[in-house]
This record gives sequence, structure tokens and C-alpha cells, in this order.
Amino acid sequence: MNRRAQGAAGEARALQYLQDKGMEPVARNVRCGGGEIDLIVRDGRYLVFVEVKQRTGGRMGQGREAVDAKKRARISRAALAYLGAQGSLDVPVRFDVVEIQQGEVRHLPAAFEFTPG
Repeated sequence: MNRRAQGAAGEARALQYLQDKGMEPVARNVRCGGGEIDLIVRDGRYLVFVEVKQRTGGRMGQGREAVDAKKRARISRAALAYLGAQGSLDVPVRFDVVEIQQGEVRHLPAAFEFTPG
């Protein structure tokens, strides 16, 4: 399986995990504002922007480590552009990370704050 297919499979698994926790899917692979948002889901009143990080081995560290300041800023700018395009700037938002490592799914709610850089 190539990287793109692995990424799509990881995102599908993360989405199913979040749906099993009661979240409603809104969008996948949204490109806007110079970035990409892997998943957007609704969790109660929150619109949640989700970064999915999949690791096949332990050598690369945990997925959350790959969501550095530069990545957080890119996701934040993309989220702001998405909200603006939807006319939803007053909706409460959250930024989560879902890690998939060696078959285990770990959800990190409110993994980071809005940081447009």
C-alpha cells in the first residue's frame, strides 16, 4: 500500500473512531487558506478540526510530535479560511489530533489552540 492509500485508510479509521464516539462527519481533506484539514467533525456545539497522524513503527515517535508549531499554524489558517467561507466565524471550534500507531487509535481532544502563526 502506498503512502496516499495508507493516509486515506488512516483517516477512514480515525473518522470511524470519532463517529463511534458520537461525532458527526462534516468534511474530509479540506484544502483552503494554504493548508489542508484531514477531518472536520461536529461534537455537540463544537466544530472540530482533526489532524490524523499514522505511524507504522515506533522509530518515528508519536504522531502528535509531528504536529509542530508550523503545522499548527497551517491548520489554524486553513480552519479560519474554512470558517470564513462557510460564514461560520462565530462557531466554537476545537483542534484535535488522532494518532494511529501500530494499530492503536488514540484521540487527543483540544490537542492545541488556534495559532495562526
